[in-house]
Amino acid sequence: MKKLLSLLCAAVLVLTSAACASDAAASPLAGRRVAYVMQMASSEIFQLWSDAAQQTAQSLGMEYQAFFCDGSHQAWQDTIVQCAQQGYDGLLLSHGGQDYAYSFLQDLLEDYPQLKIVTFDTLFLDPQGQEQKLPGVTQFFQQDGQIAELLLSYICQELYPDKTASGQPVNILKVWAGPGTLAAFDRRQEGYARYEEQGLIATVETIAPQSAAGADAQDSMAQVAAQALAQYEEGQIDAIWCCYDLYARGVYEALVQSGCQIPLVSADICDADLALMAQQDSPWMACATTNWALNGEFGMRVLALELAGEYDRIVDPASGEVSDWLEIPPFLVTQQDLSGADPTVADLTALSGDSAGWMPTASWMP
Repeated sequence: MKKLLSLLCAAVLVLTSAACASDAAASPLAGRRVAYVMQMASSEIFQLWSDAAQQTAQSLGMEYQAFFCDGSHQAWQDTIVQCAQQGYDGLLLSHGGQDYAYSFLQDLLEDYPQLKIVTFDTLFLDPQGQEQKLPGVTQFFQQDGQIAELLLSYICQELYPDKTASGQPVNILKVWAGPGTLAAFDRRQEGYARYEEQGLIATVETIAPQSAAGADAQDSMAQVAAQALAQYEEGQIDAIWCCYDLYARGVYEALVQSGCQIPLVSADICDADLALMAQQDSPWMACATTNWALNGEFGMRVLALELAGEYDRIVDPASGEVSDWLEIPPFLVTQQDLSGADPTVADLTALSGDSAGWMPTASWMP
């Protein structure tokens, strides 16, 4: 019987693999070469992004390669040019600098007009600082302003409702970007500024890491936060708002070591964040985020539709309209949402809403 069951299981695996291979072979994009080029260093959320993009690309029979540029704008540009020269058909480009991305990609597409490009967290500004578009290029983002506002609403309504009801501003220690501010952070500032303008919050101080790259940023943020916390008496800071979860991990370290009981909230999320949020008496109270695995699948599906020439199927999740400017809606994760001793991002699928309802698709896509 055991031998029979083993044979049946092996047959199922063979048939499943054959079916997947058949789907990929039937794809109109079979054999195409695509790459993900990320300006920043690899991190858990960006690896989630890449893994999902790779799985989606391979399910469509495409070859996939990922490149991380460790925070170097020059390496990002050089890698993109090399990919174009090597005959890649499509590129997913992430976190390009807004001071050069437009002119750089405009020149690139003049040299390689058949190349298909989708960008994530990359604004196109001309030399006069005006937003521009590149024909045939789809840009997508998280709803970054909403990310900022979800966190501030949580602070004002859930953590300090009495202060808010009485018209007193909540005092915020703001953790902002280090060197080389990204488009996503600028967009988050818009949401943050709305709460300042309404008098709902007051920024006590703005701090940032001295280094913006990888683990160095986390260590730097821990040192900067520790120095800042030492300057304030108990009660002078109501909450700490972080623009990025990597920085929040450094702030968390400083809070734990100093013994300060100040609520911490942050943008973005990964398993490492959830593990710290789940610790007993953790000061890390909430994250506002999108599902980073879904972001990678979303980006690759958009690129696939561009490669197939089906631009009419590229729909903005926020508006439901066909567009070349797309925004993925965020959701809030609080300590109360976590269950189990070792929560993961995969456990939060229910919080992210009906992703299948806005994921770009076509009849030939799995």
